Amino acid sequence: MDIIDFIAFFIYVLVFSIIFSSARKKIKNPQLRIYHKNLFWLKVFASFCYAIFVQYISLGDSTTLYYPEGHNLYKYILSNPSEIGLLFGPGTDIDQSILKTSYLIGYFKDPSNFTVIRLTAILCFFSFGQYMVVSLFFAMIAFTGVWRLYLFFYDQYPKLHKQLALAILYLPTFLFWSSGILKDPLSISALGWFTYAVYQLVYYKRSLIKNSLIILLTGYLFSAVKIYILAAYLPAFVIFLLLKNASLLRNKLAKIMLVLFFIAISVIGFIALSEDMSTALGDYAGEDITEGIVTYQQNYTKQSNRNEGAYFSLGVTFDGSIGGLAKMAPAAIVATLFRPFLWESRNISTLLTSFESLAMMLFTLFVIFKVGIFGFIRGIFKNPLALYCFFFSIAFALFVGATTLNFGTLIRYKIPAMPFYVISLFVVLYDKEKLPFQKKEKVIATNKVISE
Repeated sequence: MDIIDFIAFFIYVLVFSIIFSSARKKIKNPQLRIYHKNLFWLKVFASFCYAIFVQYISLGDSTTLYYPEGHNLYKYILSNPSEIGLLFGPGTDIDQSILKTSYLIGYFKDPSNFTVIRLTAILCFFSFGQYMVVSLFFAMIAFTGVWRLYLFFYDQYPKLHKQLALAILYLPTFLFWSSGILKDPLSISALGWFTYAVYQLVYYKRSLIKNSLIILLTGYLFSAVKIYILAAYLPAFVIFLLLKNASLLRNKLAKIMLVLFFIAISVIGFIALSEDMSTALGDYAGEDITEGIVTYQQNYTKQSNRNEGAYFSLGVTFDGSIGGLAKMAPAAIVATLFRPFLWESRNISTLLTSFESLAMMLFTLFVIFKVGIFGFIRGIFKNPLALYCFFFSIAFALFVGATTLNFGTLIRYKIPAMPFYVISLFVVLYDKEKLPFQKKEKVIATNKVISE
């Protein structure tokens, strides 16, 4: 990074500001325009902070793999235009001799890694190869998907616009880790666009061709980057769509059976995909893990001896059975949602995350205390949106907590689940608080009928 990089960053911020400002004028709701503007500038700030963080404070894949190799591929194609086909083929087609760092050839064989490298190289053509500008592009890609996710939830609960903004637009780790040259901005963007497009298509029956193309594109992006997010997300989202559309599912027994059915599918899918998931997660963390969660947890002991403090234990070993999964689930879910604890922090990134985790735990306890444990359970199952958000966040927390025993990777992997978990708490709390007003309105209406 040099002065030119900083100057280019601010020039491109101005360009993006003009583009999104123009798009913002089409938003009729003044409240939404404010949130759109706030999110844009927060993503700009987060992108700047992330670029500085991984460059000068804590090196990561952005500065050791994705950008260096993407920028190197960009320069190679500039010098050899006939090799532009490398941008559209698999990473295995890349000749090891043209890599910036030869031992990274193994990362090119992983399609998810090469997807980020390839996109980085393509974006270098639009940013003159400037690191901070490429990072800004990734942040803007995430921005579009996060905004679509917010619009989806706003459509469900417009009265909760502030709470939804806190959960989606202003959540620190969600904001920060989706603002740099990583897989996360792509997966978060895909999640937002996919959710919005499916809902518009299924519920409102709008823009068949446009939304179908978005679904296909985001589905491809998930398969190329983080397919396990979609595997955890689809069952919960399908539950929501069914409960949203089918009045016959107001029957409590039918609703419970539906939920149990999709939980069973998720458990079966979890066990079936555990090897692929742990491999993907392990590769991302720099480990060659090919034998599933059991082997991964066994390898943890050896890894923790090399880097004490970065790795942690769930205190439960997964033996590959459903019973073992049930025993491990509470510890894995708690690890994802509420760890690292303050005393487990060893660097600035985990320390900041631990404060957010503590706030998450306190808010969870507050909601449970406010509505009661049984009221909380009823609130989750009664409201389709709360059920969908809670189910996905818990399922994803289990997936991530079971396969990620490193705080450095945990704080990145868990970000897709966090907004949904917070939203489920807000919805349960909101439904409980408005209940007395609903009862009062019913009593007034009943008295009115009687008096007439």
